[in-house]
Amino acid sequence: MGEKTSTHPGAAGRAVTADRPGNIRNVVLVGHSGSGKTTLVEALALATGALNRAGRVEDGAAVSDYDEIEHRQQRSVQLSLVPVEWAGIKVNLLDTPGYADFVGELRAGLRAADAALFVVSAAEGVEGITGPTRMLWEECAAVGMPRAIVVTHLEAARADFEVMTEACRAAFGGDSSDSVLPLYLPHYGREGGDGHRPVTGLTGLLTRRVFDYSSGARTESDPGAEALPGIEEARNRLIEGIIAESEDETLMDRYLGGEEIDVKTLIEDLERAVARGSFHPVLAAAPAADGARQGLGTVELLELVTGGFPTPTERAVPDVTTPAGAARPALACDPDGPLAAEVIKTASDPYVGRISLVRVFSGTLRPDETVHVSGHGLEDRGHEAHDVDERLGALSSPFGKQQRQLAQAIAGDIACVAKLASAETGDTLSGRGDPLLMEPWLMPDPLLPVAIQAHSKADEDKLSQGLARLVAEDPTMRLEHNQHTRQVVLWCLGEAHRDVALERLRTRYGVQVDVVPHKVSLRETFGTRAAGRGRHVKQSGGHGQYAICEIEVEPLPGGSGIEFVDKVVGGAVPRQFIPSVEKGVRAQAAKGVAAGYPLVDVRVTLVDGKAHSVDSSDAAFQTAGALALREAAAEARIHLLEPVADIQVLVSDEYVGPVMSDLSGRRGRVVGTEQSGSGRTLVRAEVPEIEIGRYAVDLRSLSHGTGRFSRSYARHEPMPPQAAERIREQAENGA
Repeated sequence: MGEKTSTHPGAAGRAVTADRPGNIRNVVLVGHSGSGKTTLVEALALATGALNRAGRVEDGAAVSDYDEIEHRQQRSVQLSLVPVEWAGIKVNLLDTPGYADFVGELRAGLRAADAALFVVSAAEGVEGITGPTRMLWEECAAVGMPRAIVVTHLEAARADFEVMTEACRAAFGGDSSDSVLPLYLPHYGREGGDGHRPVTGLTGLLTRRVFDYSSGARTESDPGAEALPGIEEARNRLIEGIIAESEDETLMDRYLGGEEIDVKTLIEDLERAVARGSFHPVLAAAPAADGARQGLGTVELLELVTGGFPTPTERAVPDVTTPAGAARPALACDPDGPLAAEVIKTASDPYVGRISLVRVFSGTLRPDETVHVSGHGLEDRGHEAHDVDERLGALSSPFGKQQRQLAQAIAGDIACVAKLASAETGDTLSGRGDPLLMEPWLMPDPLLPVAIQAHSKADEDKLSQGLARLVAEDPTMRLEHNQHTRQVVLWCLGEAHRDVALERLRTRYGVQVDVVPHKVSLRETFGTRAAGRGRHVKQSGGHGQYAICEIEVEPLPGGSGIEFVDKVVGGAVPRQFIPSVEKGVRAQAAKGVAAGYPLVDVRVTLVDGKAHSVDSSDAAFQTAGALALREAAAEARIHLLEPVADIQVLVSDEYVGPVMSDLSGRRGRVVGTEQSGSGRTLVRAEVPEIEIGRYAVDLRSLSHGTGRFSRSYARHEPMPPQAAERIREQAENGA
């Protein structure tokens, strides 16, 4: 690592393949939007020969051409795979969106990868290392994922690699800041009048060699004498950091005793520490200059990835069970082992149909073989459980919009599978005779409701199928058909997530929808006792209609529903018509008696009535029962009940005050706080659901992206009179 000066010509025009898991590296790029992840992927593809100087693959498609929406919005909105080859190693680069709304795509990338590159922008300075980026670092740390840091945009004015390195040490180093150290120091050209200092090369700290990119080709030389003091200071710090993580307990004593540790030994210890996830090197990268194929730092980064990042065999395979839940022995990353692969992304191609991006953890995938598809099922999100056999289509390796055919995909590799009709993101592919189910990864909960309706009759006919395909591709989205409000609701992660979903409905599935105000499930109840008389008497030719009933209504505790009690004496209402009265009362209760919301938590007692020997009927007494309930409601005080949610907000300590103040402004009641790890507080509160429709968006803004919350239904309780009156006025005006 840092020793090689040769380059590998890459494999432009053909699929990149691997003959064994040890020759594969799966790397996910993580960083906030605008940090330069996609540009870095293109620079690495250019350095390996997978791209030409125009940034094009053979068919003329750019490596970043994945989704028309990404081009229109100028940001990544989905997980993308770019396979490249370096020194005989296949490197699967997983480019993830940096925007918080697409954290589901990022989680999928973390599942498929064995190591992570955190990309931070020097142009944004210390502020670029945001709270969400630190939270993702901690998430990777929790599962022991190896990580390295790449500082980009060094060509920007006032960009400073040393300042960014110190910021990374503070943000990511935790209790051991010497585990986050640079492997190279950039050297700069002459400063311009705008304060811009072009980065012309890198100095390898372990080798004391200068790698110069200023001529358009990477050249190697010795550093000047004036640079040696700064190099030695940084080098000693790096060596001490490497030795502190070494498995050789004698190495530190030898170093402190004045022994010059062999560079080869240091590099081997460094690579082992990186692969274990205990040391996190910082590197620099910049795009290739005009006429150059290799951007600054790309060779050094590829050497780190191929030499220091773990192979798939060094990472544990997720736990597996049978589809019925029975335990199974742990699997190893073995091409000859039982087949266990996972769909990490589902997409639709207008020509090929459904394409599944699959990480193979064990065994080997081959085209046209029959596999078993198992899925946990996320019924609350519109995803059914799967337990079927399916025949695989063609296997391919993606590159931009190209799909290059593969003969097989071995354990540790990632490939695209065509025409899996039922498989969705998160499903397991296994042997037909040995079905398996992999432990699912954590899916973020969508908490922004978006009520939609078809724009036209033609759209209405296609809406159901379009929505089904949309949620099949994106397990972070939840589809709800609310029977109380009669609305179709898409639950999303944020406004950008919503916009992309609606755009995909329109452009990919040909369905135009309108967004309408989201309704919460209100209820009505009686605030006082009341009585009502329902009289339905009509005379016309033939049989008439005759039914009279008298009822009393009284409120009940929350959650009681509707009770119907018969206290008729003397046969005033014949026994056969008493169920008819109850049916009419319950039908009217379902429609509401004040603002059109279901009536709950009352006891309705039938106390008297009248019937006619000829003209009374089931229908007449149903109508009379409904009329009696409406009359009782006209004489009583009717409360509107709103749903109240239990919410838990996890936020950095510095934002606890603003969060609690905001919750109070939403008519919320804070019921407790508690520490949740270092520097974070869990705030528990009860808040009316009508007040938190946009809380997923507002909390992100309030906490600078560091806050998370969960919600669950608690109960219905009376709305404040003023709010209830507004709802009634809207109902009367037909809003």
